[in-house]
Amino acid sequence: MYKYSIAFILLMFSIVNVQAQPPIGKAVPEIVLNNVDGSPVSLSSLKGKVVIIDFWASWCGPCRLANKTLVKLYKNYKDKGLEIYSISADRNKNAWKRAIKSDDMTWINVFDEEMITATQWRIGYLPFTFIVDRRGKIVAADLEAKDLENEIKKLL
Repeated sequence: MYKYSIAFILLMFSIVNVQAQPPIGKAVPEIVLNNVDGSPVSLSSLKGKVVIIDFWASWCGPCRLANKTLVKLYKNYKDKGLEIYSISADRNKNAWKRAIKSDDMTWINVFDEEMITATQWRIGYLPFTFIVDRRGKIVAADLEAKDLENEIKKLL
């Protein structure tokens, strides 16, 4: 019986497509999601800029606090080539839109209603960020506020 249980578990892992988070140093996978106006925005359209990919949700208290840091970073570095691509894990579009306005999130905000991207990227908690360099490679993930700014300054 024990041998069959192990065999079944191994079989299940071989059938299920298990993906990990995109690795540091590799090209960022393409993402195309709709913005507040319902228009698709591709991540690849931002190549040539330093990009913070931000996974968040309006109902997430730590996300809303992290937005304050992102607002400061964006205001300070957007003219030097920084862009933010915020991916919402919300289910309620109205709550998402209200939070964007309330938090003064003037950068690219997209809606991942089915949470497909967060699932594919194996995002286990919110907020979670990745930093992408001008060539489109992931250079860091899940940095604290001070480290996030230092990395941005280094890349710009």
